Amino acid sequence: MPLLSAAINRISPSPTIAVTNRAAELKAAGHDIIGLGAGEPDFDTPDFVKEAAIEAIRKGQTKYTAVDGTPALKAAIQAKFLRDNGLSYDLDAISVNVGGKQTIFNAMVATLDPGDEVVIPAPYWVSYPDIVQFCGATPVIVPCGIEQGFKLTPEQLDAAITPATKWVILNSPSNPTGSAYTEAEIRALADVLLGHPHVYVLTDDMYEHVVYDDFAFRTIAQVEPRLFDRTLTVNGASKAYAMTGWRIGFAGGPKPIIKAMAKIQSQSTSNPCSIAQAAAAAALNGPQDFLKERNAAFQARRDLVVSMLNQAAGLSCPRPEGAFYVYPDCSGLIGKKTPGGKLLATDEDVAAYFLETEGVAVVHGAAFGLSPAFRISYATSTAALEEACRRIQRACAAVG
Repeated sequence: MPLLSAAINRISPSPTIAVTNRAAELKAAGHDIIGLGAGEPDFDTPDFVKEAAIEAIRKGQTKYTAVDGTPALKAAIQAKFLRDNGLSYDLDAISVNVGGKQTIFNAMVATLDPGDEVVIPAPYWVSYPDIVQFCGATPVIVPCGIEQGFKLTPEQLDAAITPATKWVILNSPSNPTGSAYTEAEIRALADVLLGHPHVYVLTDDMYEHVVYDDFAFRTIAQVEPRLFDRTLTVNGASKAYAMTGWRIGFAGGPKPIIKAMAKIQSQSTSNPCSIAQAAAAAALNGPQDFLKERNAAFQARRDLVVSMLNQAAGLSCPRPEGAFYVYPDCSGLIGKKTPGGKLLATDEDVAAYFLETEGVAVVHGAAFGLSPAFRISYATSTAALEEACRRIQRACAAVG
């Protein structure tokens, strides 16, 4: 009898975490490394959020809470959904979890059986397929290339849906590309889904507030209210509020799914950290003006990185609408050789070349399901980004 389960053998460790850890190891060993793999803001958690956490500790809010969130945080989430998205959820239609990843994990475990299918546009966040596979279900990957802005088309969606389809996962703005669906594009996808009433939608809106150039964010249940009863709207405190380590994700959705998610959580982590919940409530209820200030800084970094990467031989880098990633195509480097004579056969080879020769850590595109490309997180200082891009330009110029 094997020691490890079939479920654990269906998944792989997160490649983005692996890149971040490798960069940290090399830096600790004394190497000059610029890590562009981590998907977290370099800004600090706002002071008013920290103060709310400190006050919660002083008030003794350090005990168990309701399994899937305190009433205070659920009320803050309820107000957020109504304020930002025009969505009205009852408190028992809201789930609070230990980060957005657990929100998605709980939802998939609660609803998927072997034989079920989940439509996932690629490039995708690395965890989507693995979570689906852990459940014994089948991820149906739909390639959405650079030529279509990395976005799923209505025709592709319709073709991917079968009688076995249970979920479609949409992520806008996207990790890893930063691409975001316009209201018209969401409407077109919604029209397809209205014709397939057995399909549920999980919309990952984690980067909702990280958008540029006056882009108007919309989520699918907001655009098409007829999909409200079969949409799980996922969000969290991690990205907009620079609270990645606080581990608070949440969702609004159909009550049977929310109840099932709570059941799973009751037998896994139990409640999210009580102090982090108090901090997240303050973040959602508090002043939001700092978001625009931080987005202005992110936008300037985006423009810098896009410009410099497009000056690198063999790279083509689209300008994303949101998040803090770019996803440059590196097909111009594939098939070439490094100065040391090594063939760059894959985007993983390209990423390894950048790290080994120039000390720049990026995540290869195969990890996100669409090659040849790589992901850069520009959630770091302008000086570090400028130096990293100069090193990438130098590395690209040296191949032949």
